[in-house]
Amino acid sequence: MFEGKIAVVTGAARGIGQAIAFNLASQGADVVLCDIKAEWLAETAEGIKKLGRKVFCFELDVTNTETVQSVFAAIAAETGRIDILINNAGITRDGLLIRMSEEDWDAVLTVNLKGTFACTKAVSRTMMKQRSGAIVNIASVIGIMGNAGQANYAASKGGVIAFTKSIAKELASRNIRVNAVAPGFIASKMTDALSEEVKQKMLDVIPLARFGQPEDVANVVSFLAGDQSAYITGIVINISGGMVM
Repeated sequence: MFEGKIAVVTGAARGIGQAIAFNLASQGADVVLCDIKAEWLAETAEGIKKLGRKVFCFELDVTNTETVQSVFAAIAAETGRIDILINNAGITRDGLLIRMSEEDWDAVLTVNLKGTFACTKAVSRTMMKQRSGAIVNIASVIGIMGNAGQANYAASKGGVIAFTKSIAKELASRNIRVNAVAPGFIASKMTDALSEEVKQKMLDVIPLARFGQPEDVANVVSFLAGDQSAYITGIVINISGGMVM
């Protein structure tokens, strides 16, 4: 489906970002991997090479707008085009509001929301010249429903959702589609480390009674990035096992 296309994935070193990169490559895309530490990308890059696709690795701090601009310019120069951008880079710094430091608030908003803004702005000029492109932002169901102890994360992901809808309207005339996915509880090293009691409490609010897998997210992201969703823009798809409907 993505033969001859170039896809950029931020936060591609592990978890959901890695799964998205593998999924796009398995369907024919050549993939540009970005993460804050370039050396973290070795495992993802090796997996894509095994799929027979080209892979490019860039160290990228999404919070530094000048760096973002220069990296995306380098990507466009190296590959000749950018067809797909997946804004996946993100962090958490959980804590109740009364104890949340300004530093933790700023860090989460800066990476999750400003980073999405910076990368989207940087890729827009290339996609506008091409008069084509697909951008998929990784939000979260927490940005829809909120969660105690995650005010900063919820605000950042709610902002990503609003940003997605606004930019979709701005770029539609240039045939650039902008969508988002909102994952729920996705299996990760973090969930593996939880006690069985905590896991059960989480599962009790999921109608499908299981955690999602990174591949569950990657499948929907690939759909939104591809031609099968050519008439879809400005939407948010929940990937939460029914936790949010």
